[in-house]
Amino acid sequence: MRTNLDFSPLFRSSIGFDRMLNALEAASRAEMVDNWPPYDIVKSGEDDYRIAMAVAGFSQDELAVTQEQNMLIVAGQKANGEDVHYLHRGIAGRSFQRRFELADHVKVVGASLVDGLLTIDLKREIPEEMKPRQIAIGTVQTMPQTKQIKADNQAA
Repeated sequence: MRTNLDFSPLFRSSIGFDRMLNALEAASRAEMVDNWPPYDIVKSGEDDYRIAMAVAGFSQDELAVTQEQNMLIVAGQKANGEDVHYLHRGIAGRSFQRRFELADHVKVVGASLVDGLLTIDLKREIPEEMKPRQIAIGTVQTMPQTKQIKADNQAA
């Protein structure tokens, strides 16, 4: 049973959450989920993440990892090889494109291909101006003094 969620009340009462609400809305509309190639997403530290993707049969030249703003795109395209007659083909060699939505300030640190496993390392790097900072609290003595003018009460 599938239920469609209506996010319009959240759009009316939230500011700055447009990307998150659009992602939730897109996820609720997703009809067919392609689960190939299989992958894992691991949180390896406080701000460190790793995506491990099984890409058996693909060489380094046949894979592309691209980051566009807040989107990570991993694509595989098999090179046109020799004409081979398979009696049984169990290793998938079809082209693929997998997209991962990245949070703000998440950057790709590196990628490696070892033993048919593509590993992509990610790190969240929050800019210094967005990190919490301590605000000094001043005292009355450090505040600028205001002078009060006294009126002359002499009668003319």
